[in-house]
Amino acid sequence: MLPEPEGSPDLSPGLDKLTIETPEQLSLEFPLAGVGSRFLALLVDSMIQFLVGAAAFLVFAVLGMTAEAFVRHAGIWALAILGLAMFVLYYGYYAFFEAVWKGQTPGKRYIGLRVIKEDGAPITGYDAVTRNLLRIVDQLPGVYGIGILSVLVSQRSQRLGDFVAGTVVVHEKPLQGLTTAWRAAAERPATAEESGQRLGAERLTAEEFRVLEAFLERRHSLNAEVRDRFAWEIARRLGKRLEVAEEARRPPETFLEALARERRR
Repeated sequence: MLPEPEGSPDLSPGLDKLTIETPEQLSLEFPLAGVGSRFLALLVDSMIQFLVGAAAFLVFAVLGMTAEAFVRHAGIWALAILGLAMFVLYYGYYAFFEAVWKGQTPGKRYIGLRVIKEDGAPITGYDAVTRNLLRIVDQLPGVYGIGILSVLVSQRSQRLGDFVAGTVVVHEKPLQGLTTAWRAAAERPATAEESGQRLGAERLTAEEFRVLEAFLERRHSLNAEVRDRFAWEIARRLGKRLEVAEEARRPPETFLEALARERRR
């Protein structure tokens, strides 16, 4: 994460949100997804999987390769291939999309959910595969009984797959609203730098300037939501201490870039 921490971030989960405190005392808050919203995303994904499976069956039927004829001619190999195809369609679907879409499946994207690491970082392909292989256990004894119980009793609304992979499922909509507010700030008053005013960057401490530069150097490697949240939080804290008007801090990355330029000069 940003900047390089000396140890793990301090995670303080609330009843409905995950709060991540970095060593630089910057806070990131992620609203946790509960059983209801996760079930809706699962329902959307299941409908897509059903449609894909039905389309594949129709293709075999059109080619004169119905399941019955295929099994009769190929025997045990047919059953093995069909079983593998069903496994890949179900479990591979989730792992593939979460790996490619950085924690989202079509269902999660539609509902506004995302899987992230417990420290707020984007998940990797390994994380996506790990958490979805555990669906086999989470589904037991039926209709995700173990998974639902785990989500209800855990502090961070995690099923077993999340515990093993070190992931959580969060609502993305509030963060998207933040991003929209930032980009809508194009129609804004001129920043302090644009109007010729000084920002007071010389009053930044060495530690504050280190945090500022670390963010500017590493922002492009951060998840978009995490990047936006860090930019807003750093701009708010530095702007408040330097007594820069709130309007002059928008958009936050522009303000931080101007602050860094002034300090270097």
